[in-house]
Amino acid sequence: MTLFCIAASCNQSNQSGRITHKDTAISCEGNLPSRIATAQADTTTMGTATASHEGMVWMEGSTFLMGATDNEGRSDEYPQHEVKLDGFWMDVTEVTNAQFKKFVDATGYITTAEKVPDWEDMKKQLPPDTPKPPDSVLVAASLVFTPTQRAVSLTDALQWWAWKKGADWKHPQGEGSSIAGKDNLPVVHISWYDAIAYCKWAGKRLPTEAEWEYAARGGKKNEKYFWGDEDIEKGKPKANTWQGSFPYKNTDWDKYARLAPVKSFAANGYGLYDMAGNVWEWCTDWYKEDYYNTMKNVVAIYPQGPANSYDPMEPTVPKRVVRGGSFLCNASYCKGYRVTARMKTSPDTGLEHTGFRCAAD
Repeated sequence: MTLFCIAASCNQSNQSGRITHKDTAISCEGNLPSRIATAQADTTTMGTATASHEGMVWMEGSTFLMGATDNEGRSDEYPQHEVKLDGFWMDVTEVTNAQFKKFVDATGYITTAEKVPDWEDMKKQLPPDTPKPPDSVLVAASLVFTPTQRAVSLTDALQWWAWKKGADWKHPQGEGSSIAGKDNLPVVHISWYDAIAYCKWAGKRLPTEAEWEYAARGGKKNEKYFWGDEDIEKGKPKANTWQGSFPYKNTDWDKYARLAPVKSFAANGYGLYDMAGNVWEWCTDWYKEDYYNTMKNVVAIYPQGPANSYDPMEPTVPKRVVRGGSFLCNASYCKGYRVTARMKTSPDTGLEHTGFRCAAD
């Protein structure tokens, strides 16, 4: 189904009711379509599990250099700057379907993707006079990757992202799909709000962007990837990414066409798995394109990110930071598996390649 009214840059509709997109730079390294805004669950009365550090690794407090020094980064990855962190705990793996199911079973939580979009909330992020889409489109749904049949221009992600009714964490490809037998796959179609709710229940929190990058580096300094500088498709498979011609031909050299079970690839130097590829992971920080510029020539002490969000590509849509890349990343299109690569997504957006892991104090 064609995506309707799901990005702030949607500015006109045709006679079929479809919303056309004026921003032709949507990509894995730019913007992804934003989900239609939905009222979020109240978690203030939600029970909290006993906090446990089982399945987590302790990160010693340290000072490190954050940001890119190579010539492959986007502008928001520069300048490299010094960051000082306190010690913290980090999940060894991305949160899995089995772990998220325990949370849902214990709390009855309903994820963003399972809710009918609220037009009153949605239009706050859209240009004035944007027409209301048909009621047939305002249904519980999420964004699912759909390969194209042939080579296409990589400037319009709407060619391979489909707004599918019934797509959610239990039905990753939409109605009729299932996570049966997939307990160890990372949970997906998770909005930032969903991740926050899980963390609160588990007695944990999302990592800050600085914590995430420090943990992802695995003790390395200026290498491009957590394993070093060797190209991702040289030697043996190092992460779950796309090999071949994106978005229509995946050679499955790494043995996985879509998601891989956690721990399918070697851990980094800190014993953390999937810090590159598999799914994008939410951080707590707001996204602001020039945020790193505010920290040059100073030591940023336990940075929490900017106070608010601003993405010039979609000025009316607040974004949160996601990190790590996904199974869709390919050098021809998106090298999100680079350790300094940043992306941003509206917090009410769930996608087939977006999940999270937790941190704790």
